[in-house]
Amino acid sequence: MELNEIQAIDTMCRVFYCIPRDMDLAKYPEWQAVIDGTFRTVSRKMGLKREDVGKMFASMGKGSVEAMFEEMDEVGVEYVFMDNTKIWSRQRHEVMGGDRGSELLYELVKRGNGRIIGGAGYNPLHIKESVEEVEKSVREYGFKYVWFHPTSFGLRPDDKKCYPLYIKCLELGIPVCFQTGQSAEPLPSEPGHPMYADEVAMDFPDLTIVLTHTGWPWVTEWMSMLWRHPNVYGNVGAYMPKFLDPALIRFMDKEIQYKVMWATNGMGLKRCKQEFLELPISDETRQRVLRENAIEVFKLPTKE
Repeated sequence: MELNEIQAIDTMCRVFYCIPRDMDLAKYPEWQAVIDGTFRTVSRKMGLKREDVGKMFASMGKGSVEAMFEEMDEVGVEYVFMDNTKIWSRQRHEVMGGDRGSELLYELVKRGNGRIIGGAGYNPLHIKESVEEVEKSVREYGFKYVWFHPTSFGLRPDDKKCYPLYIKCLELGIPVCFQTGQSAEPLPSEPGHPMYADEVAMDFPDLTIVLTHTGWPWVTEWMSMLWRHPNVYGNVGAYMPKFLDPALIRFMDKEIQYKVMWATNGMGLKRCKQEFLELPISDETRQRVLRENAIEVFKLPTKE
């Protein structure tokens, strides 16, 4: 299959992929530790030090919106999703550098001429303000979902502080996406068990839930949630496709073919798509995961 044969949809890209970070990430110990931990191999190859964490993320991006669009046209990507990434710093007691604010993200969405899909964020420590921001982002800015990082706040997705978000998403008719699995940063990972979505899915059967990051290392729990609950979906972002768990690949090609969506987490549109196309799955599964499932889940307009 040719690289641009399917017009893919990246259901979880990142703002840094087209706008270089302009904030001091080195002040956050959690981001610094990424250099020495999760991305140690990459950072060593690049000769980076802990204070160079911003450079590492910049190297993953394209440098500009225009350059990103060129890559999208080259490899066949119709939409990229970008959100206010609210991740809590336990040591500094504030949201870390991923949240650019709804207004800046809205400006980015407008520059995208419909090709950048905006997503709101949620801070469960400021429930009233966050819920109001979500509503404004959807009703005034046209954002189509919320991306939430409960684990960094030390919360399970079924914690009562998360429920106001689910109620608002249900009211607005938008999906809620939240990270499952471990955190790349030294942040609480135990709340990331995908099975904690079980209670939420049963309490809100009409709410569309997207479990991101494959749930690794609890991949079987992630697959179970997608398989069992009609309203639960997932994306495979944050891990290069060639490193996906073989059991996930097999299950994705059969039982949960209609439940999985492609995503890059800002790790490269071309490489992520090329590696996904090389997976031992059917062409029907490639079409569903790269494109069709996202259109249905997020109610996206298409050129076709």
